[in-house]
Amino acid sequence: MRLVVSVLCYFIIFNLFSQEKNIEEITIRGAKKTKIYELKKILESKKGKKLDSVLLAEDIIRLKRLPAISHAYFQVFHSHENKYNVFVNIEENFTIIPELNFWTTTNRRFAYKIGLNDFNFLGRNIAFGGFYQNNGFDSYGINFRAPTLFSGKWGIALHHQNWVSEEPLYFDDQTANYRYQNISYEVLGLYQINFKHQLQFGVNFFKEKYDYLSGSTSPNVPRSLNVSKRLLKFVYSYDNLDYYYQYISGFKSQFYGQFVTSENQYQDDFLIFWNDFFYYKRLGEKGNWANRLRVGLSSNNNTPFAPFALDNNVNLRGVGILVDRGTGSIVWNTEYRHTLYENNWLAIQGNVFNDFGTWRNPGGSLSDFLDSDNVRVYSGVGLRFINKKIFNAIFRIDYGYGLTKNASKGFVFGIGQYF
Repeated sequence: MRLVVSVLCYFIIFNLFSQEKNIEEITIRGAKKTKIYELKKILESKKGKKLDSVLLAEDIIRLKRLPAISHAYFQVFHSHENKYNVFVNIEENFTIIPELNFWTTTNRRFAYKIGLNDFNFLGRNIAFGGFYQNNGFDSYGINFRAPTLFSGKWGIALHHQNWVSEEPLYFDDQTANYRYQNISYEVLGLYQINFKHQLQFGVNFFKEKYDYLSGSTSPNVPRSLNVSKRLLKFVYSYDNLDYYYQYISGFKSQFYGQFVTSENQYQDDFLIFWNDFFYYKRLGEKGNWANRLRVGLSSNNNTPFAPFALDNNVNLRGVGILVDRGTGSIVWNTEYRHTLYENNWLAIQGNVFNDFGTWRNPGGSLSDFLDSDNVRVYSGVGLRFINKKIFNAIFRIDYGYGLTKNASKGFVFGIGQYF
């Protein structure tokens, strides 16, 4: 009798604890433009699968990383037996973003750029758009990026650009201005390994043209150059960032590797790579500490066409436009962002920042990074005007002041956070 009772108790306890909580249905609420099936495609939580709160939390972060989603959260309700209904509530961004910029070039020409991008084209998590730019020369670009076109993990990106600008080249302590043109066609495969790891890989076919305009000349530097090139690209991302409207927390690392081949006497085949490390931390209710460390090297050719540029809009705020080039770069940007005002659609942030950078000269050595002539330090303050309902609708203005010798200063304007 005791044996029978023991066996019955065992089976009752086993049955109680062996029944996993399963998902009866997933319902997404709040989607207006975005297709429901596209959102469900990227979710790891599926109908009929085990209910896993950790996996659901990761799915919410996946959704908040999409340009179309400004905020998301989930709710779980018991249905019957071991079945549960999951409700995913989202707030959509407005994702059709016009672009309009005005500035003056290095030779004081008036320049402008207009464009239009939809970051949720057809409601399918596709970014599609283009731009036209006139800075004394005509430029345009067309971009298509669909990270979940083929499945929840596989996608594709296509880019075409015809870029023309006047750019300075530096050689023998001299400077010359060239008309630079880059006509490129790029195809990339996009693959999401899992929640934190993603890959991009592909090829870019492009043609570069340099034509002398003014400045110094040298028998070792051509007055005109026209060369076709091929670029193999590989990008690996580790992304563990979490978003809450304008606030970001967590760590992200992004590695870029490129191998460029060409056939001309002035530019050899070269390898270039760099890694961006991002670290963000919430400080209190309104503060956000943001950091970006970039470390990059390329083939160390002694050429005025070195790939790493020292520029206002890329690395050091206040330094100027394309003031130098190098074959290596180490840059650390750090800033504290504080929300000064906020309502349901608008946030205004103030920030204080420090930008540190150093370069390796073309043909130089690693000791160039420690040379005081190559080290730049800039500090400054800025403002951010953020529309919380429109993707990347952040108007940015910073004023940077150089702290190292012979430093410059100035304002930097832009769309989106600096990093």
